[in-house]
Amino acid sequence: MTESSETIAVKADHLYKAFGRRPHEIVKKLKAGKSRAEISSLGVAAVIDASFEVKRGEIFVVMGLSGSGKSTLIRMLNGLWETTSGTVTVGGTDITDVSAKELRDVRRKSISMVFQHFALLPHRTVIDNVAYGLEIQGMGRAKRLAKAQTIIDLVGLAGWADNLPSELSGGMQQRVGLGRALAADTDVLLMDEAFSALDPLIRREMQEQLIELQAALGKTIIFITHDLNEAMFLGDRIAVMRDGRIVQIGTPEEILTDPANDYVAQFVQDVDRARVLTATTVMEPVRAVVTKTAGPRAALRTMRDLQTSVVFVLNRDRSFAGIVRDRDVLKMVKVGDADLRTIIRDDATTVAPDTALVDLVEPSVGSDLPIAVVDSKSRLLGVIPRVTLLAAIGNVTTSTGELPVIHPPATIAVNVITDILRDTALDGAEA
Repeated sequence: MTESSETIAVKADHLYKAFGRRPHEIVKKLKAGKSRAEISSLGVAAVIDASFEVKRGEIFVVMGLSGSGKSTLIRMLNGLWETTSGTVTVGGTDITDVSAKELRDVRRKSISMVFQHFALLPHRTVIDNVAYGLEIQGMGRAKRLAKAQTIIDLVGLAGWADNLPSELSGGMQQRVGLGRALAADTDVLLMDEAFSALDPLIRREMQEQLIELQAALGKTIIFITHDLNEAMFLGDRIAVMRDGRIVQIGTPEEILTDPANDYVAQFVQDVDRARVLTATTVMEPVRAVVTKTAGPRAALRTMRDLQTSVVFVLNRDRSFAGIVRDRDVLKMVKVGDADLRTIIRDDATTVAPDTALVDLVEPSVGSDLPIAVVDSKSRLLGVIPRVTLLAAIGNVTTSTGELPVIHPPATIAVNVITDILRDTALDGAEA
């Protein structure tokens, strides 16, 4: 079911862009099943049958190598280039079927753009550059300068309002470009390789600031990049392009863990998985679990059946209470103690579902227990054994069944548990 214009900021529907003497014939042949190579004598098919929807408040990244069609695509989204076929809808308005005046109005009010090479007016100060879009809209000087100053502070340029662009570093100039787009107060921001001309440290700062600004202002951002790590860091969803076509759309985790084809798989093989994947992605179901009211013999049976040296303990409301270890349970059985609560320990590390894997490495190395993944109400959602974490970071397929590795002493303990359970009649309620 298609979502309404209230939730969809930009919609692309079967977009084609062909360059050459007979662009419409190129599109006709492509729709008939011809490949890009087969129509090359007629011209260039830059974008082929591209369809997607961008939700309001989303950062939607279009990623691809040079020649993939991503920059052509973004120029079709604001009408800089006409579509050869297909439609673009911005805020409910089909911009492929409007007059030049109506298109200019859409650009002023609904969609703005940040370019790779800043495109600043060299003879204007920072504040006048930021206020330029407001001037075009007809806003009075005092009002637009006041608004521009607020934006300048927001993008980290306080104190530079009266400087010329030539007096700024590359990163600062890009902040001016970003500020100018934000000052226009449009719903949609198009960013074409906006940070690729910056050195790596400044680039990362700008990426982080963009996420902060988007969270604060709720803008819809369509970001073009050839850098996979940048796409993974910024994107709520990513569209991967190749040879003019969109070959996959998904969240960073979906792109990384379930690539649509060999091309995408090869594309993502060198990505920093530890910074993209989260606890939810790699956690395994919890099987070694008992309630706090269960007796030690119930815990022993769970350990024996699952061949593990620890079990996870839940409260009555299914929230995570802690863990019990085999050695402590064995002591309870020997002395006849039935209250499991007295030996519950908080050894296990707990993390939220959206915790990045890079933040799990240190607690995992420092403990022989799986990491417990809990929600905001402390309910146990899953666990991450160390081997699963390392396999995920190293892109190695594995399945551990959730249980921690049993070291030799623990194996001996499991054998003892089996003997006790075989020789002792268990209470039905506890078992």
